[in-house]
Amino acid sequence: MANEDQKDFNAMLKEDKDMPKMQIVTDETTIKRYGGTKMYFAPPRYYDVLMKKIPYGKIITTGAIREYLAKQNDGDFTEPITAGIFISIAAWASEQRDTDLTPYWRTLKNKGEINPKYPGGVEAQIEKLEAEGHTIIRRGRKNFRYYVENYEEAMYEL
Repeated sequence: MANEDQKDFNAMLKEDKDMPKMQIVTDETTIKRYGGTKMYFAPPRYYDVLMKKIPYGKIITTGAIREYLAKQNDGDFTEPITAGIFISIAAWASEQRDTDLTPYWRTLKNKGEINPKYPGGVEAQIEKLEAEGHTIIRRGRKNFRYYVENYEEAMYEL
């Protein structure tokens, strides 16, 4: 996202955008990739509610949240692009509040990767995760990516 300081993420968080809804997918590539035809769309606040459930010292991946939402709503999968956007909205909305904070740094990308699009970037998220006892590892030679080591062991199950 760009110009985060000029946006009201808490207002965005409350927008339902005609969701929740289910869409039937007919594209064979999509069906094969995601394992079904029922694509579920959850509004931004649904992601925020789930992200708030992740306790201190635990983490979850965006994929696990998406799977949970799909299963809870009789879908085969959730739409991945809007899910990523809505998770970022939840993070930035929390950063704009003084109360009712969302521990967004505990929601990682798949394979335990730190999300560089969160407030403060990778450095801020690393600091918060290490403070909760996680070890961070760096991968890559030029374009570094950061991961929670053995993230599977710290996964929270919704």
